[in-house]
Amino acid sequence: MTPSSIHTAMVLAAGLGTRMKPLTDDRPKPMVEVGDKMLIDWVLDDIAAVGISNAIVNVHYKAELLTDHLSYRNTPAIIISDETETLLDTGGGVAAALSLFDDDVFLVTNSDALWGSGLGAAINALTAAWSNDSVDSILLLADMDKASGFDGAGDFFLENDGALTRRENKSCAPTAYAGTQLVHRRLFEGCPTGAFSFNLLWDRANHNGRLKAVLHDDDWYHVGTPEAVGPTGHVLTLNRSTV
Repeated sequence: MTPSSIHTAMVLAAGLGTRMKPLTDDRPKPMVEVGDKMLIDWVLDDIAAVGISNAIVNVHYKAELLTDHLSYRNTPAIIISDETETLLDTGGGVAAALSLFDDDVFLVTNSDALWGSGLGAAINALTAAWSNDSVDSILLLADMDKASGFDGAGDFFLENDGALTRRENKSCAPTAYAGTQLVHRRLFEGCPTGAFSFNLLWDRANHNGRLKAVLHDDDWYHVGTPEAVGPTGHVLTLNRSTV
């Protein structure tokens, strides 16, 4: 599989952005600017650059502002998944939007993560590792040594064959989920309705040997707080054309 085989991505953009206050007092978090570009436009531009033609974006907090901003984009084509009445969390948000996907395999990515060399290289890593018959999801992991702005203790131990073990009660793990995954719609078979986390689906798939991951060798920037943005925030060290 190549990135051109993926026609649709879902960009998770419905969070409340509480930790990003006061920058999110008057706008949703995906509209916070890094460099001279909004977070969501960094992600959408990278998606378009690898040939993904459609982006489903879920909206909740100050949804009208984000919807209006996205209405000016032509590439990728934007489809809004409206969560203004009920915030559905990560898994529930994608499950509620499944009817908007025409394909079985699609990309899911957060709107608050940036990569040193862009999301395109990360998408290449996922599609190169995809095996349609043997997995329901492939997660993109970041090396904790190359993760900026992430204040967790790591999420997974990764085996050579791509198999995953949770950190659980260990003090730390060497890799963190980096907010991007390649998903087959069968991952959602039998899932609950309403709000739920992707962790529910990942644990089920992992138990059945149908969850894998790839470790992406690049600098990963989790943009979660005002300090991450500037004026001296770590994202400003990002070696991209307009940052």
